[in-house]
Amino acid sequence: MKKILVLEDETNIRSFVVINLKRAGYDTIEAGTGEEALLQLKNNPDIKVALLDIMLPDMDGFEVCRRIRASNSKIGVIMLTARTQEMDKVTGLMTGADDYVTKPFSPAELTARVDALCRRIGDDSTPETVSFQQPPFVLNTRNRTLEKNGQRIKLTQVEYSIMKLFMENPGKALSREEILDTVWGRDYFGEVKIVDVNIRRLRVKVEDDPQNPIYITTVWGFGYKWDT
Repeated sequence: MKKILVLEDETNIRSFVVINLKRAGYDTIEAGTGEEALLQLKNNPDIKVALLDIMLPDMDGFEVCRRIRASNSKIGVIMLTARTQEMDKVTGLMTGADDYVTKPFSPAELTARVDALCRRIGDDSTPETVSFQQPPFVLNTRNRTLEKNGQRIKLTQVEYSIMKLFMENPGKALSREEILDTVWGRDYFGEVKIVDVNIRRLRVKVEDDPQNPIYITTVWGFGYKWDT
């Protein structure tokens, strides 16, 4: 049974989320503050996904996400927010979140997002090792790592999936919709712009100059291309 952290300071909302996740077969861990959430993560290293509310009494969800990503690139992160402003969504993704759900949300939508993220993270089976060597990059599918010039680049699971798709298709123009379907799944409820934000985040990590990318290039009006 996959373990999910639910960080929400409003008890009624947290109870609503927990009940529906339990009905979907998940084991839930609850937290009402950022500090409590970080402690729960430390005490439960097998947590697969963290649901983080943005508005909290001690620190915002963005800061919790930053601290999680500073030590754990494998856990899935979904931001829960009552806000609808575009900047909040972008900020959440740029701090390392994999997805966001805007309140009010239906139980079916939330469960579908968690299900999809768990699928992207993958199970614990050991895959056959495949190494994509496209200098200066090497991607290893067994331990899900990326190196540039021999130096490890810290990726989230979504970023890894995007890089794997790129390196499987060097020089091919991939549409935003194709990237979305492959990485997030065809049943993904969200918006295609989540692809653009993750590409921005990836460029910061893999490009020498993110403002003038030479590896992940834009195909205007269509999508992106991996050039090595």
